[in-house]
Amino acid sequence: MRPYFEKMDDFGRELRDGELKRSEENVAQLKEVEADIEKKVEAVKNAGMSTEKINSRGQMTVWQRLEYLVDPGTWCPLHTLYNPEDNPEGTNNVINGIGKISGKWAVIIGFDNKVMAGAWLPGQSDNILRVTDMARRMNLPLVWLVNCSGVQLTTQEKFYANRRGSGTPFFRHADLEQLGIPVLAGIYGTNPAGGGYQGISPTILFAHKDCNIAVGGAGIVSGMAPKGEFDKEYAEGLIETTKHFKANPPGTPKVHYDETGFFRYVYEEEKGVLDGLKEYMKDMPSYNPKFFRVAEPKEPKLPVEDIYRILPFNQKKIYNFDEILARLTDNSENMEYRPDYGPEIYTGLIKIDGFLMAAIGNRQGVMPKGYPEYADYPGIGGKLYRQGLVKMNEFVTLCSRDRIPIIWFQDTSGIDVGDIAEKAELLGLGQSLIYSIQQSCVPQMLVVLRKGSAAAHYVMGGPTANDHNTFTLGTAATEIYVMHGQTAAVASYSRRLVKEKDAGNPIEPVIEQMNAMAQEYHDNSRPDFCAKYGLVDEIIPIANMRKYLIAFAGGVYQNPKSICPQNHMILPRIIKDYKTIKERAQKAEETK
Repeated sequence: MRPYFEKMDDFGRELRDGELKRSEENVAQLKEVEADIEKKVEAVKNAGMSTEKINSRGQMTVWQRLEYLVDPGTWCPLHTLYNPEDNPEGTNNVINGIGKISGKWAVIIGFDNKVMAGAWLPGQSDNILRVTDMARRMNLPLVWLVNCSGVQLTTQEKFYANRRGSGTPFFRHADLEQLGIPVLAGIYGTNPAGGGYQGISPTILFAHKDCNIAVGGAGIVSGMAPKGEFDKEYAEGLIETTKHFKANPPGTPKVHYDETGFFRYVYEEEKGVLDGLKEYMKDMPSYNPKFFRVAEPKEPKLPVEDIYRILPFNQKKIYNFDEILARLTDNSENMEYRPDYGPEIYTGLIKIDGFLMAAIGNRQGVMPKGYPEYADYPGIGGKLYRQGLVKMNEFVTLCSRDRIPIIWFQDTSGIDVGDIAEKAELLGLGQSLIYSIQQSCVPQMLVVLRKGSAAAHYVMGGPTANDHNTFTLGTAATEIYVMHGQTAAVASYSRRLVKEKDAGNPIEPVIEQMNAMAQEYHDNSRPDFCAKYGLVDEIIPIANMRKYLIAFAGGVYQNPKSICPQNHMILPRIIKDYKTIKERAQKAEETK
């Protein structure tokens, strides 16, 4: 199959001088949002105690541990701004992402020991589940940096119990291990109660000499009030008990290395724990990249920075999606699948760091005359029509057959609607695409370039594809909503306007409500809102987009669960045959 992949079709072109000049304002708008996101990220990094205070205690911060542990230049953070319960600390207290350790990709997560010594906070359990799911989908080791003081008792009702509560990750750890995915953990600090389970549920424990893990903590000095309530007499007795209560925290290395053997290793220095993790990661199951690479890795011929000029900040402006993709793929090459069918959708094979990947994305602008073929109105890019949905169904199914991971690029306003669209079976075709995704057996990721709206957000590889969507990225132009705020306001208030007008009442109050609703939709769909509430897993700088694609490609090909030999693949052959048929038809037409 070398001739298929070594040299694919070139696409994309250099930007002209006029385009460079006209796009300056667009670059400034996107980078302004990115700068605001970066400030919010820095606030998370600076939450809690200062680095200097943590270091004065002889400890490293979680950020310092990550910097020492992860191979330089490979760290791709996720969920940095995820804080769905709006914790006053500004964080849910776990830091995570994908990176290489000793040359091997891993999903990495650690408690932020600067904030309440890594306590459980609202939103944290859901964040951990996202991370364990990533390890499962990519079949990668999960590496923990455990430093967890247990439950923030004053907010326990928000996360302790429930189906996705703080106990669920312990079952997910067991699930990973039963799938053959190791969970490695470096243990630091005092880890009582739930923190103890975070220490014991991983596969192999690397402990610092001053750490402990235990069912309970030394701070629990008394039980329930015997009178059923607290009074001054009880409080005085508690004061005396606490003054004279002296005990080492349970579950130290003396117990869990010398007695139980839970700790596989104990280290004198903090960095020793990280060195132990690095040593074990060298031996994690992995294929040599050459096993799956279809060509030597190459940088795109066109600069990624151009995307700041191509992707309009103004949601009403159109652009050429192919030009964006050409700045992300190796050597700016691709093999497009069925280019003459379903023109509102791009489907094709690309190379990322030498690995074969599939790409699906929304095209923008006015569609060719006569499309969609079932309607008398023109097709508009960003919407999904019958052919586009059929094409995506075919493409996803073929990718599944050939075990090719999928990268989705969304900028969609939804699926075509109305009786004509219903007769064209768009409702059923949308669900068919969901079925195709659900039956596929390949990891997938999503980049929401701008709009993610209506059911199209679901069917185009959205995070609702829980078994397959590994993570979702957003940009400074991302906005996610069920429909545009102005559209929602019209849908909600148009009949009210008629009613008030017919009754002879002033319509200005209704107009105010419409404007308020549109503004609320706008505010609740901004990039930072999407990151805070988990609509995306990270808002990334556009300049870093290819870096995340490389991490995804390298991760999913490191130790895949199943393999389709390159010489058994059918999708590249189908693409070649379509191209040959088209060329022959063109020659026949020219001959006439």
